[in-house]
Amino acid sequence: MSKKATRQSAIVARLSSNPTLRVGELAEEFGVTGETIRRDLDDLSARGTISRTYGGAVLRSRSEPSLSKRHTEHVEERTAIAHHAASRLGDASVLMIGSGATTTHIARRLATVLKNVTVITHSFSVATVLSINPTIRVMIVPGIYHAGEGATHGGQALRFLEGLNADWAILGASGISPEGPSDALIEASEVYGAMIARSARRMVACDSTKFDRLFTARYARWSQIDLLVTETAPTGPLRASLDREKVEIAVAPPRGPRV
Repeated sequence: MSKKATRQSAIVARLSSNPTLRVGELAEEFGVTGETIRRDLDDLSARGTISRTYGGAVLRSRSEPSLSKRHTEHVEERTAIAHHAASRLGDASVLMIGSGATTTHIARRLATVLKNVTVITHSFSVATVLSINPTIRVMIVPGIYHAGEGATHGGQALRFLEGLNADWAILGASGISPEGPSDALIEASEVYGAMIARSARRMVACDSTKFDRLFTARYARWSQIDLLVTETAPTGPLRASLDREKVEIAVAPPRGPRV
């Protein structure tokens, strides 16, 4: 293996454990110039292995665990995020909620604290946890059912959303990077984009394991998002991008195990 190939393999390995890296750090580590590292990153980006960011790179991801598995992970973090997210929605009358484990936690919390609201969702798990509150009217978005995500997608879903308006869109993400939030499912990202277009305000809610990860389909730029709710403050290029686009960052640390 050539020195170049060895170095590029090492860069990918480093990104696996440190999801965002700067050109200067890599140049110092490998004893080469910044221009050499930039060419390496351009090569890796062209092959779809990484995505370039301002001054560095993030590892590109293509899939994430099934929704049923995600429901069992990071429960304390998602519970804390859900409590804060719900506290921001008290004056809303119509909500659009995307699919995902974190958004299901938020819906569960909303079912205990809100009354007389309408929720528009394409997620069956979101609709199910809201059903304990008879004052919440749930509208299920029609479309093609994706069993792994437990949600509807497709053209019919997009056309349905075009005729509706909401006070808030509440969305999760497979990953967030300086470029914006992204999802592993292209079909899901299309629905999220439609919800963003039809909502007055937009919230992304995710735990910090999603930081500096970029998946197949970016569904928004940070300039389109009003609020990020998470349990740990982002840093580095991601934080710089959020600050530049004036995205409010709400940090909700875990409170401990649920009782």
